[in-house]
Amino acid sequence: MLAVAIGWQLYALTGSALDLGLVGLVQFGTQIALTLVVGQAADRYDRRTIIALCRIVAGAAAATLAAGTLVGALTTGRILGLVAVIGAARAFEGPTMSALVASLVSRPLVPKAMAWSVSANQAARIVSPALGGVLYVLGGEIVYVVAATLFLIAGLLAAFIRAPNARPEREEFTLESFLSGILYIRQSRLLLGMMSLDLFAVLFGGATALLPIYARDVLHTGPWGLGLLRSAPAVGALLTSILLARYPIERQVGRVMLRAVAVFGVATVIFALSPWLPLSLLALAVLGASDVVSVVIRISLVQLRTPDAMRGRVSAVHSLFTGTSNQLGEFESGLTAALFGAVPAVLLGGLGTIAVAALWTYLFPELRRVSALER
Repeated sequence: MLAVAIGWQLYALTGSALDLGLVGLVQFGTQIALTLVVGQAADRYDRRTIIALCRIVAGAAAATLAAGTLVGALTTGRILGLVAVIGAARAFEGPTMSALVASLVSRPLVPKAMAWSVSANQAARIVSPALGGVLYVLGGEIVYVVAATLFLIAGLLAAFIRAPNARPEREEFTLESFLSGILYIRQSRLLLGMMSLDLFAVLFGGATALLPIYARDVLHTGPWGLGLLRSAPAVGALLTSILLARYPIERQVGRVMLRAVAVFGVATVIFALSPWLPLSLLALAVLGASDVVSVVIRISLVQLRTPDAMRGRVSAVHSLFTGTSNQLGEFESGLTAALFGAVPAVLLGGLGTIAVAALWTYLFPELRRVSALER
């Protein structure tokens, strides 16, 4: 809901594709700055408390956006400042949540647990953008108030999760422990190849940052249409994640992941060239479906091949790769759109994603050879 409201409000305020890209750049900056701190926190403190606090902070930022909208005090700088606060909360929450989920179930159930976690997230992503688009008709402040309320409720619910291993043992703080997540990934070509694949593939495929432009200028629709476009990837992702929860991928895991990234690129190309809303929604749904296949495989591999005592730190670095790709990809799309136009920017991004999938197939043969999630 925040993504719909902030994107539409910022574009209405400035009419600038570059400013839409700056939303991603601001979140990228907070992710870079906090990665190592996030990992340490997730492995040293109660993970439930961290998640609850992150949601309360995000709720407070949403409430501030509502107040600023009501009094007409929001400027581009203030909006981006609050985006940075929300980005910081998400930077802490994402890796901590991944580490917590993996500690709640036995190892054989981790892939299914991750698939269900993704499906719950995607279900919200389907409802909330469409709801945000409809509520925005009543005023941007209404969207922000509803989002703030939901964040606060989610924070309270997180505090009541029953997790016997949510409070990890605290090891002695050293420079080596501070950098251990990076060192662990550097020593594993499989994890390094998998994370860098996502980084570069999504870096080129950041079409979602330009959805406000597509909704208004290409597909000639309004906030409700933007809400549908925002929801479409999540529809494909939800259906696929439920399928993966019921039927986990057990063979040729690496090849499936590489093919999913290539399909993501093809779907991006189709969306770039589509002048018709139904076709655009279908392309975005396929994009979301292929992305969730890659996400579930990647998260499951990271959690299963990392000791619990280090899951927070490794998940933080993993989140840096994924967050960087999404947020920096949004900035790249905004910058390219400002230079060449929205359609060429998305088209080039989709072609770049296909090229990355092909290149990584040969640069990291370890990816092709992964036959199962467990060693």
